[in-house]
Amino acid sequence: MDRAAHWDAVYRAKGETGVGWYQPRATVSLDLIRRVAPRLTTPIIDVGAGASTLVDGLLDAGYADVTALDITPSGLGLAQRRLGERAACVRWLVADVRDAPLPAAAYGLWHDRAVFHFLTSAEERQRYVARVRHAVRPGGHVIVAAFSPEGPPKCSGLDVRRYGAAAMHTEFGPGFWLLDSLREDHHTPGGGLQQFTYCLCRVDSGPDPG
Repeated sequence: MDRAAHWDAVYRAKGETGVGWYQPRATVSLDLIRRVAPRLTTPIIDVGAGASTLVDGLLDAGYADVTALDITPSGLGLAQRRLGERAACVRWLVADVRDAPLPAAAYGLWHDRAVFHFLTSAEERQRYVARVRHAVRPGGHVIVAAFSPEGPPKCSGLDVRRYGAAAMHTEFGPGFWLLDSLREDHHTPGGGLQQFTYCLCRVDSGPDPG
C-alpha cells in the first residue's frame, strides 16, 4: 500500500477539521511538552504532524526550533496556509518517519500523536525506534500517543495496534525511561470517541531515574 497516497486522499476528502484526530487545541501534548522542555530553544520535532494545531500552540508558546514531519504534503500544506506568514518559523519535512533523513542527536523532544499505532509489524516498529534513537539527543524526551486497549481497532480504514503504557514502553526498550503515562478521551469531529495512551520517556544511556 502506498501510505503517502492513502493519507493524501484522506486529507483531500476530509480537509483539516474533518479528520478523526482533529483537535482545536492539542492541550495534552502541549502540557507534556511544557513540562519537560521549559527552554523555548529546545529543538522539537512533531512526527505525523499533518494539519495538527500542535505547531500553532508551540509557536504561540514561544518555541523557536520546531520541525513538522509528515508522509504527505497535503496535511502540511493545510497547516502552512493556516499559519500564513508564521509558517516560515517552522521546518517542514515530507518523509516517511521509518527512514526519514533526520540529523543525529538533533532534537530535544520527539512528539508523535497517532503515527506509532499504524505500525502493525515488528519490523516497522523497530525501524521507527531506530529513528528515535538516532534523532533524539541523550537526555531528550519522547512523547508518543497511540490508541489504548479500549480504543478503536481501525482508523481511516487502516488496522492499528493498541497499547497500554507498559506495552508501549516495552516496544522502545532499554535507554527509554518511562517518566509518566496518561489516558485521553478524544472526541472526533464526527461524534465518536477514541481513547489514547500517552507515554512520556527520557532518552538516556545512564541509570533509570526512577
